[in-house]
Amino acid sequence: MSWSGVLWPTAALLPRLATGAGPQPGLHRWARRLLPALGVDLVIEGHPRLDIPLWVANHLSWVDPVVLMSLRPMGTIAKGEVTGYPLIGRWAKKSGIHFVDREDATSRAAALASFSVSLQSGRDMLLFPEGTTTRGERLAAFYEGGLRAAFHLGLPAQPMRLASPSSHYPWTGTETLLPHLQTLFATPTTVSLSAEEPLYPGDFSDANQWIAAFRTVLTPRRSDVR
Repeated sequence: MSWSGVLWPTAALLPRLATGAGPQPGLHRWARRLLPALGVDLVIEGHPRLDIPLWVANHLSWVDPVVLMSLRPMGTIAKGEVTGYPLIGRWAKKSGIHFVDREDATSRAAALASFSVSLQSGRDMLLFPEGTTTRGERLAAFYEGGLRAAFHLGLPAQPMRLASPSSHYPWTGTETLLPHLQTLFATPTTVSLSAEEPLYPGDFSDANQWIAAFRTVLTPRRSDVR
């Protein structure tokens, strides 16, 4: 765990992002290198399905997209603050990620439209329907637009339940990035990923039942809560 382990893969990726060259594979390679550099030990239960176009996960930390993007190239929706993060924020705008201001209805609608177009075009996508991080004790309310879009497109999605016995892993509220990074560097971190069975829109009578099924599957288990 070292700053060089983070800076080197990030610096190697930035020129490709700046030119718009291969953002999905570039982010995937960056995530694969960054995860061990952060000292994260990923334990996977089940089988992440590379043939399923949409992965849907609960949200504990800014590291969650790194965890999941280390497994395959994907696009996602991210909060607009990410563009202000050190090192990668400036280039993230050109990476193919859809950014959203959650307090702005117009921004949410634009991000959702871009997300739907990406799914329609065959791009693999990652969705955090809570739209914010939690301590992992319960799910936050869902922003349902992304799941409804996938339902109406008839696309299957795989629930991915994230948990960690490491109390420092969740990153919420007013915490700032640098102190959190320093803690990650100094402390071994285990993250578990439960790849659940995919859910298919045709198995549900309407979008509300489909969304309820994701809430059920992604709800933290007693063993997940520290």
